Amino acid sequence: MKVDLLLRNARTVLVCDDESQVLSDASVAITDSVIVAIGSVTDLDAQVVAERVVELDGHILMPGLVNLHTHLPMTLLRGVAENVDLQGFLELVWAEEARVMDPVGVELGARLGAVEALLAGTTTALDMYFHPEAAHRGAVAAGLRHVIGPVFFSFPGPDGLSWEQRRELAASWAGTLEEIGGPFVPFVLMPHAPLTVEVEHLRELGEIARAHGGIINTHCSENDEENTQTIASRGLRPVDCLVAADVLPMAPVLAHGVRLDAGDRRKVAENNAAVAHCPGSNLKLASGAADVVGYRADGIRVGLGTDGCSTSNDLDMFAVMRLAANLARLVRNDPAAISAADVVRMATLEGARAIGMGDRIGSIEVGKEADLIAIDTRVPHLTPLRDPHTSVVFSAGRSDVRHVWVAGDQVVVDRVPVRIDVPELLAAADARVNA
Repeated sequence: MKVDLLLRNARTVLVCDDESQVLSDASVAITDSVIVAIGSVTDLDAQVVAERVVELDGHILMPGLVNLHTHLPMTLLRGVAENVDLQGFLELVWAEEARVMDPVGVELGARLGAVEALLAGTTTALDMYFHPEAAHRGAVAAGLRHVIGPVFFSFPGPDGLSWEQRRELAASWAGTLEEIGGPFVPFVLMPHAPLTVEVEHLRELGEIARAHGGIINTHCSENDEENTQTIASRGLRPVDCLVAADVLPMAPVLAHGVRLDAGDRRKVAENNAAVAHCPGSNLKLASGAADVVGYRADGIRVGLGTDGCSTSNDLDMFAVMRLAANLARLVRNDPAAISAADVVRMATLEGARAIGMGDRIGSIEVGKEADLIAIDTRVPHLTPLRDPHTSVVFSAGRSDVRHVWVAGDQVVVDRVPVRIDVPELLAAADARVNA
């Protein structure tokens, strides 16, 4: 069998399927961006003839990480809002956004964020930001699988758009995605939060998304004050706003979900919605500690996210995995509350499923697109390698990511992004924020 690419002789392959299979001394064959064969190095050497071979001796090969909640352009706002809670953060950041984040700034920030994410092993990001067409252009240019859509407020937000202008963006968004191109991503609309989008507007967005076979992504119950303000302004808790708008049955992605009560949790689980758990951001803003072990026991899908660089300061999903594992154990007062394999699956397959792409990405299986990363284990902190899931969560870091493929296209080679001139990008970012 002739194939385009053979990733040969990986020390370990983390499949990240529901059984968390681990393969040793294995190879993966790829043609036209799709995984066509997986097997022992001996078997595939005998079965395939590859146009290109990448040797992975000493590496862990695993699916690319799925960042289920971030704001990539906010790389340009790194360090703007420190030592404040969520509400204080919003006040500081919105003022700086008005100065820096026009379409030019957004495209630049998204490109910078995409490069940072790819170097850290993230191949897919569910992004939320203004000027989404500019953000998408910037991220796709770097090679990221970039899931984004128009952001909605019921009032003019930092970008100054009216509700009618935002609705026009929604109506044309499918065409915008096709025009910009890049790896396949779903159609998604992004009401900022039930606190900032009225119920009737949430309902309207749900109808538009349904018409396009799309999904909804929104902030929800990030801290106690958000819940209090939503109840005061809407007469409902955030989850109940989504119920009233007929959006919760669409299985939306709920960013943060830190302060979901028992009733919220039951409704979220019944409607197959997902929570994007962002432990770094939640801890830094003192928003609280989501009980993700309890959420998962309730039947709620949980993925992992970094949030934006102005709250978590980086886009490091390895740090997120470690925080998520340790925080879950602390919340439950149980060192066995969650396994490393479960955490890795939250950062891969469960995130992919949350955005409706579990049949395409998130695990290493025949027929799926080749969104993959290779982690170099030939370093002191990954020696010895007893359990690879444990090593990925508790020992590995973003600097260990050596190669990255998105839809079979290698976008990071030997820790170097191949589509972007990094020194030029960094100089442009510094010039933008210091103008």
